[in-house]
Amino acid sequence: MTGKTSPWSNDTTLQHVLMSDWSVSFTSLYNLLKTKLCPYFYVCTYQFTVLFRAAGLAGNDLITALISPTTRGLREAMRNEGNVGFAFAISLIVIFSRKEKHEVQMDHRPESVVLVKGINTFTLLNFLINCKSLVATSGPQAGLPPTLLSPVAFRGATMQMLKARSVNVKTQALSGYRDQFSLEITGPIMPHCLHSLTMLLKSSQSGAFSALLYPHEPTAVFNICLPVDKVLNTEVVHKELTNCGLHPKTLEQLSEIPLLGKSSLRNVVMRDYIYNWRS
Repeated sequence: MTGKTSPWSNDTTLQHVLMSDWSVSFTSLYNLLKTKLCPYFYVCTYQFTVLFRAAGLAGNDLITALISPTTRGLREAMRNEGNVGFAFAISLIVIFSRKEKHEVQMDHRPESVVLVKGINTFTLLNFLINCKSLVATSGPQAGLPPTLLSPVAFRGATMQMLKARSVNVKTQALSGYRDQFSLEITGPIMPHCLHSLTMLLKSSQSGAFSALLYPHEPTAVFNICLPVDKVLNTEVVHKELTNCGLHPKTLEQLSEIPLLGKSSLRNVVMRDYIYNWRS
């Protein structure tokens, strides 16, 4: 639906109702994260994306939130209107951001990603709920609150399925032709889903498969290595997050410190049960 035909685009009363319900859902999801019943979730606005992670994920002992991309206007609003404490997630930027022109130059770029930690994530939640510019005023998303994506159910959530399409083609081989099977999956494929798919293919394809990945580019920077105050006890982390809804092996993977930097996986190949990948 476009802004011209959607019933909420010009109906302020309906917009207030939608925003009120969305605020309840957002708060519910944050509380699940805080109690470690949700490992992570995304807030997808028309301008930027926020990734909230539970304490214990990505090597951090506190709840973290990454926001990308950001602008100087958004950062100033977070400081002045929301009183949200944050830091540039890429340490190199701290050196240059002292000069106003450099801070403006990195707007909308991966380097503009900011990190919010601990109690400041709750302040960020309140800021986002009350932020007037969070909702688009024109276009397909006019009047609609941001999308919340989570691997677990939350208040007001609806379950959405990824779209899958299988293709069987004949490819030339030394002895003639052989069947080659491919599976195309589209939609908001979250990290836990990708890991689950690789585990499934590892088992069903006898340790031999390849995958091409097409990430949402503005969120690739979420793979950066965040500053870690202390080394976490993995056994304790896994025990505390037992009820977060993730497979134990997936939880083990997501609790590790990210290594990809500002890039993301593009190609994954398994041969004889051994992974190779490119970013």
